[in-house]
Amino acid sequence: MKARLFVLPGSHPSWSARLMLEHKGIAYKRMDLIPVASKGILRAAGFSGVTVPALILDGERTQGTRPIARALEAAVSVPRLFPADAAERVKVEEAEAWGDEVFQSVPRRIVWNLLARDRTGMLSYLQGARLGVPTRLAAATAPPLVALSKRFNEGSDANVRADIAALPGMLDQVDAWIAEGIIGGGEPNAADFQIAPTLALLMTMADLRPAIEGRPCADLARRLLPGFPGYAPPSLPAEWLAPLR
Repeated sequence: MKARLFVLPGSHPSWSARLMLEHKGIAYKRMDLIPVASKGILRAAGFSGVTVPALILDGERTQGTRPIARALEAAVSVPRLFPADAAERVKVEEAEAWGDEVFQSVPRRIVWNLLARDRTGMLSYLQGARLGVPTRLAAATAPPLVALSKRFNEGSDANVRADIAALPGMLDQVDAWIAEGIIGGGEPNAADFQIAPTLALLMTMADLRPAIEGRPCADLARRLLPGFPGYAPPSLPAEWLAPLR
């Protein structure tokens, strides 16, 4: 079985795909791309879309964490990404869909807004990246990419303030799923791999981490992604963070 995974450094959905491939025991070649420039590379590689993660598995192209989860489940039956019981699978798929459609975009918008304010943390998000150029050079030449990425990901001040206001309720939802046993069990499933990287990225931001520490969801992120890269120092206005207190 041949697998080639296209990712972006620091991309939490890319980590979702990496974790699922490793869970299935599938060896893969990782291709690290540069934000914005990645769009043309993915088109040239034959993908219909321009987002990561993007996977070529035995010649078949799949994009997005949820389609990749299903492609991997079809390719390798065990260990499973979804429960065998139909009712339990529905619950996992509901949590997975929420993690993809609602939760995943929150730290993406916030981190690009943060990096546009203070780029001192940029190099930390490139830890372990294989870009073909030194990571210090990539970080030093990043300002135009940061500005474009903030715009492409809708990281406006208004959107980020709304995300922060909604974050406590989102964390409560994740903790509730952990309490129900839908995620956070001994054998991680597709919803675990979908949600944990989002939590891990949120926890790289010093402005947000105190609101997550001590929660069951923080333990989930640390267990599945102990080495998630990145650190963004405090940069957001204090009034934006009031909902987290």
